[in-house]
Amino acid sequence: MSALRIVFMGTPDFAVATLKALVENNYNIVGVITAPDRPAGRGRKLNESAVKVYAKSTGLTILQPTNLKNEEFLKALKALHANLQIVVAFRMLPKVVWQMPDKGTFNLHASLLPNYRGAAPINWAIINGETKTGVSTFFIDEKIDTGDMILQEESEILPEEDAGSLHDKLMAIGSQLVLKTVSLIEMGQVETIPQRETKDIKTAYKLNKENCKINWKQSLDNIYNLIRGLSPYPAAWSQLINGEEKLDVKIMKVEKELINHSLPVGKIVNTKKELKVAVTNGYIIIKEIKLPGKRAMDVKSLLNGYSFDENAKML
Repeated sequence: MSALRIVFMGTPDFAVATLKALVENNYNIVGVITAPDRPAGRGRKLNESAVKVYAKSTGLTILQPTNLKNEEFLKALKALHANLQIVVAFRMLPKVVWQMPDKGTFNLHASLLPNYRGAAPINWAIINGETKTGVSTFFIDEKIDTGDMILQEESEILPEEDAGSLHDKLMAIGSQLVLKTVSLIEMGQVETIPQRETKDIKTAYKLNKENCKINWKQSLDNIYNLIRGLSPYPAAWSQLINGEEKLDVKIMKVEKELINHSLPVGKIVNTKKELKVAVTNGYIIIKEIKLPGKRAMDVKSLLNGYSFDENAKML
């Protein structure tokens, strides 16, 4: 049995938990591939990825290619003599990269594959009202998230859970699933299962401004699930019409109230302590909101300094 020489590929916080678990379990990480530093904030200061910050703190070798087919990068990657590559929240790899190690390249994905292949599996599981999700490891092939599966683990989605809390839960479960997967590979005991292809497979589409906008004509549950599925990031949004003002606002946290009423959809109802929006079969009670150019604030703070016209509504 040859000793593992692992190259790890990842960028955001979600990937750090797995890299940390591998390091703390004394696996030989010969290189870390992460995104190039990017300018961020008002000063456009270069921002390092979460994976790079952690890799630097542990003295790991770091590569930050802009082009994964670049000859210099491929030469540097080959020079690491890795026999296994692990991918967590990175980008699509060219064949020349994922075929390089003799023990293969596997990916951790935050869904129960084949459902929710794509960029935003955690968000879409909640948006679609799922009651369970999970994590999967699979060997990478030519397409996105379609390779033969190695292991899966399920996790419950709680009724009031948002994307942030589910992200953290799956991050922890996923790091342990990767350790189990690496152990199987190390012992030569991996048994893969092809992903089943059916017509009803659900997709985790990339999030954009259009699919993050609230449609107040939908059902109470659909609106509630959209908002919690996009909280805290990138956040569901709506246009607020308040007198002469038209503001694009982000709605961060809500509760729902199932009740019959005769108000038009989108009508804002507010008191000194409460702000809610009328929908077809009840109200969406806003608990936290973000106005343009402002930080997110709880509704009590908003109502202390902002007044609503009697005809105010959400569009």
